Amino acid sequence: MSHILLIDDDEELSTPLGAYFRRFDLTLTSATRPTAGLALLRQGHFDAAILDVMLPEMDGFALCRAIRKESDIPIIMLTARGDVMDRVVGLELGADDYLPKPFEPRELVARLQTVLRRRVVPPHPATSRDVLRFDGLDVDLTRRTVTRQGEPIDLTSTEFDLLAVLARDSGKVFSRDDLLNRLRGHEAELYTRAIDIVVSRLRKKLEPLDCIKTLRNAGYSLAVPRC
Repeated sequence: MSHILLIDDDEELSTPLGAYFRRFDLTLTSATRPTAGLALLRQGHFDAAILDVMLPEMDGFALCRAIRKESDIPIIMLTARGDVMDRVVGLELGADDYLPKPFEPRELVARLQTVLRRRVVPPHPATSRDVLRFDGLDVDLTRRTVTRQGEPIDLTSTEFDLLAVLARDSGKVFSRDDLLNRLRGHEAELYTRAIDIVVSRLRKKLEPLDCIKTLRNAGYSLAVPRC
């Protein structure tokens, strides 16, 4: 059973949402203030977090930034206005997905299940075929870990999935639509700005390696020699 943390100042949301989650083998713990939510996150084990953008004390963006300093837990942002800029900012700060309010609980569950699936590590040990090795970069597809110049780096689920797509076919150019469809599925709401944001985040974490190349009007590719 996966344990989800909800940080939303709507006190009437958690009880019905928690009851709905239990139908899908999800347990919900809630906090109405960011400070309380951060304390819960530090004390217990959670598999994913849901953050409202409009919060007291600090907004959801500041809260997302604070969580990302300590954890790579999957984060879904709830954007009350459904504003594209809210979604862009959330993705830039490290959120894995977003959902405009008001939302259907089933859609929230579906998005949670997607980010949780990405976190599942197969029980069998990695083999040489599961580890993609490049000059200065190792991508372990089984354990979902990345090592840059011998040092492990923390990636969000979305960042790892994007890197894995590029690494499996290094040198191949993927259009933004190709990458978005592989990351989120054909039924998800897509916009091309999202992939640019994730690539930008990933590039910063891979520095000083210059791995991801942009081909104008074409897309992205992993341009680093295989070992």
